[in-house]
Amino acid sequence: MEFRIDRTAFAEAVGRAVRALPARTPVPVLGGLLLEADAGRLAVTGFDFEAAVRVEAEAEIPVPGRVLVLGRRLLEVCRVLPDGPVSCVLEASRFTVEADGTRFGLSTLPLAEYPALPAAPAPYGTVDAAAFATAVAQVAVAAGRDDTLPLLTGVQLRLDGGEMTLSASDRYRYAVRRLEWKPEAAADGVVEALLPSRRLLDVARSPVRGGDVLIGWDPAGGGLIGFECGPARTALRLLDGRLPAYKSLFDMAGAAVAEVECEGLAEAVRRVAVVAEANSPVRLDFSAEGSVMLRAGFGDDVAAQRLPATLSGADEMPVAFNPAYLLDALTSFESPRVRLELLGAGQRALLHGVPGPGAGAAGAGTHRHLLMSVKQLV
Repeated sequence: MEFRIDRTAFAEAVGRAVRALPARTPVPVLGGLLLEADAGRLAVTGFDFEAAVRVEAEAEIPVPGRVLVLGRRLLEVCRVLPDGPVSCVLEASRFTVEADGTRFGLSTLPLAEYPALPAAPAPYGTVDAAAFATAVAQVAVAAGRDDTLPLLTGVQLRLDGGEMTLSASDRYRYAVRRLEWKPEAAADGVVEALLPSRRLLDVARSPVRGGDVLIGWDPAGGGLIGFECGPARTALRLLDGRLPAYKSLFDMAGAAVAEVECEGLAEAVRRVAVVAEANSPVRLDFSAEGSVMLRAGFGDDVAAQRLPATLSGADEMPVAFNPAYLLDALTSFESPRVRLELLGAGQRALLHGVPGPGAGAAGAGTHRHLLMSVKQLV
């Protein structure tokens, strides 16, 4: 096996594929990246049974072949290689990487022990890559981080006609985002898939220069969903179960409605929260007179800031939130203003964006974020 490739393209392919590798594994070969060189293309694949990432790049291939090398070691080598062409050669069990007089020799892993890679699911439809990346980032902030509750670490993907819905919840918050997608002619019925949020974020964060993400799905089952954008293809294994329904939770009948400038509120939360102890809430006192007062801290260590805001449906509305959760919610919106539907202390609060002047109603209501307010006000 022998190939020559541009250093930037090589490092990008290795860097994206290495994200699929497990942090720790009792199976040594799963720490390896599979390099396959043939027909003018180098394919770099990482796999750990939950996800398979394959990235292709153009290369000169004097001698085609395959090799399995330690992925993170190869990434470290790529990061320090000088710019320009890179020559790679497999000689017996030694893989040599050379660029501009710098040479690295790497040991290889046994190809015979590498597990069979899953087949890519059939194309099912496409979605705008930039819109998909934004939507995944908006909902993933609400996914849980506790791996002992895998159901709550997922993002639920629902495909129904021409609409895609992404949702996530860790029991204390629930984020939902809807967007358009284009199903293939053969796509039929409703698809429900619960995907690991960290893996889906890796897919969405991959460098994208416009274009679409091709989604692959096997209606007959198989437990995999695929994403292809540019030179990268990713297959994710589904999590078991599904998130609880959110329709009744998002019913905010009788709520007071407050509206405030989104970035200003986020900055004020950051500012007053510096005096708060860990997990201490930030209190927001909305007034129909046209302001909201933010307070945090106890005793002599306190902070406060007043902002312009509107309130309808009540003369006043005091609520309090975990500041980290509130900041996650506020920074997930792209709109200049945010509307809060409030039921009171210790109850639900629903946030959604308010389009700016001249933006029309397009996009309004497509992203909503539910938070539980703190029962005990500060």
